[in-house]
Amino acid sequence: MLEIQGLSKTYGNNVAVDNVSFSVPDGQVGILLGPNGAGKSTIIKSIAGLLRYKGAIRIQGLPARSMDAKKVFAYVPEIPNMFDALTVREHIEYIRMAYSSDITDEEVDEILREFEMEDKQEKLGNELSKGMMQKVSICCALAVKPRVILLDEPMVGLDPAAIKKLKEIVLDLRNKGVTVLISTHMLEMVEELWDIMFVMEKGHIVGSYTKKDAEGRDLDELFFAMTGGEKE
Repeated sequence: MLEIQGLSKTYGNNVAVDNVSFSVPDGQVGILLGPNGAGKSTIIKSIAGLLRYKGAIRIQGLPARSMDAKKVFAYVPEIPNMFDALTVREHIEYIRMAYSSDITDEEVDEILREFEMEDKQEKLGNELSKGMMQKVSICCALAVKPRVILLDEPMVGLDPAAIKKLKEIVLDLRNKGVTVLISTHMLEMVEELWDIMFVMEKGHIVGSYTKKDAEGRDLDELFFAMTGGEKE
């Protein structure tokens, strides 16, 4: 489970996020939506441990900043950041060692095959395209074997085959009881994935829906109803 309680963040006199609280239960896919400047990026960076903030964030009941919480949490950023001198395989090996993950070589091979990276695993980080870097970032996150995973615009830059595979993996993670939170503006890409949605505007959660409560309405319709504006 991912829990955000009373999260607030200011930049000088600008309040980016104001006392936001929400949670995503085990085995559910949450979607974080909102127009530009709504505060989504601040929440994502706070969850990922990249910002100081007021309030509490808990991962599987543990304070997000604790080592035990970090060991079961994975993050796929919007802009991948590769090590220039490490190969694709070495990136995954680095994560495996850093997290003391029990992922096997065979499981790593399978992840690389799923994203059509098996023949590119000896490429260096500075030789990868944006799409390939995104795939490596996802592979590294999966190598953690997380109980909670945060994906920020994960489908940007991916080819159609990789998008299809990522959707399958998200559904598989959900079926295994993993908590998934996706921040995206590509609503059509997550239409079949979401269980609960949160819409942000001006630093607040202005509404949330579960798929059951949505009564068949799609994400576009729900989003526009709550914001009255254009999606990102």
